[in-house]
Amino acid sequence: MSSREVLSLHRAVRDDIQDLVTRRPLPGPGLSQVDPFLFLNHHGPQTYPPDNHGLPFGPHPHRGFETVTFILSGSLAHHDSGSGASVVEAGGVQWMTAGSGLVHAELSPEAFKRSGGPLEILQLWVNLPARVKMTDPAYVPVPAADILKENLGDGVAMEVVSGIDGAPVRSLTDVMLATVSIEPDGHASLPAPRGRNVLFYTIEGSAEIGGSTVPEHTLAVLGDGDRVEVASEGGARILYGHADPIGEPVAARGPFVMNTDAEIAEAIRDYQAGRFGGL
Repeated sequence: MSSREVLSLHRAVRDDIQDLVTRRPLPGPGLSQVDPFLFLNHHGPQTYPPDNHGLPFGPHPHRGFETVTFILSGSLAHHDSGSGASVVEAGGVQWMTAGSGLVHAELSPEAFKRSGGPLEILQLWVNLPARVKMTDPAYVPVPAADILKENLGDGVAMEVVSGIDGAPVRSLTDVMLATVSIEPDGHASLPAPRGRNVLFYTIEGSAEIGGSTVPEHTLAVLGDGDRVEVASEGGARILYGHADPIGEPVAARGPFVMNTDAEIAEAIRDYQAGRFGGL
């Protein structure tokens, strides 16, 4: 048994979208991806006033990857051209497989725009290997009550979305994703099978891994091992996951992630020709 160590730290870059507070730890300076994790936006935390305009993510296309949206506070309405539709409240997750292509929108429900309130959201892009990039699109709304809760002891709790028995989402590529809450002075050993890449981002508070401090709003790149020994003096909340690296070329342009530039050009043509459907 060996513990993973911190290789590098990557502070999220502030990049607000209109009035939406946005921090982006991935990609960032010196870090293009943590294969297969491609992109992470941390929106909020902030409080919207009554009669607000809500989130700005109107209809837009995707192909070649999956989006996983964690609604930490507030609520989020999803609509897509594959007939997926739902409103997910705080504590829930939206998991969308773009696959061969669809159009979707992630907007604030009318009730939230009328009343306002706190909002905090994480949006993660997870790459797909070439063999399943053109799979049929799919959408899974996961309310908070369906997420698997695991008590790891010593003040650490993990809420698992995918990747272990009992989790509500069965990933196409066996990706494990969860949030981890650590009480002050809590510590635990997080599973991290050898050979898989780990996603570790401090949503709130700071954490310690093997003598290294991971400050708030920071992504840690970890070396190999079979566990992550984590602790927090003041308490922390972490986005945590692990996955087998894909190891394939990545061609990305805007909302499309494929393996070659020719495939990106094909995705653009297909979208412009209406083959993704519409809202």
